Amino acid sequence: MEIAPDFFDYFEAGAVLLERDKSIMAISSWNDNGQRQYVHDPLCRTYNFGEHGSSMGQFFNRYLEPIKLNDIQVNWKSMDLSYLEQDKYMEHFTELLKKATTVAGYDSIPANTDDIRILYYDQENFERIARQFGIFEEWKDGVPRTAYKGVVAFRYQTRRNVFLVSPDSLQQFGIKVLRVMGSASKLGKRKR
Repeated sequence: MEIAPDFFDYFEAGAVLLERDKSIMAISSWNDNGQRQYVHDPLCRTYNFGEHGSSMGQFFNRYLEPIKLNDIQVNWKSMDLSYLEQDKYMEHFTELLKKATTVAGYDSIPANTDDIRILYYDQENFERIARQFGIFEEWKDGVPRTAYKGVVAFRYQTRRNVFLVSPDSLQQFGIKVLRVMGSASKLGKRKR
């Protein structure tokens, strides 16, 4: 495993958050495309260069090899990370979701849009969308891998955030569910 130049500074700054906010379970240097109930940065601070290990190479070529290790030194100690504390983070994440443009699916992403939001309706629909973006399709305990309150967030085409959201997850964030017509039906939208 290789580590980024700011690996230790990242954890030192994260330790302050961990001590201050008891709702944070861990600080992680790994991001396999989204979040759970721990603090992570969108850029990986570690890189796995071997394809043999606990997954026996099953995910390496498709998911792990393309990940870029952060190579920029970030001064984490000078940053205000208080927005990552539970109450502030919910506000912050809700605002990101609200500002994201809702699109019907992968084929409907406009070139000139910032963050986007795509609705998934069930596991099969989620897996189909995830495959199109090349992210983990895995589903654990009734939710997608890496989901934060049912939302899978990842970067796509530079700095753009993509949020894969279920109707239930939008309701948890107090966001009205808008039905989007178009290619969502091609992505396996559940028929009513």
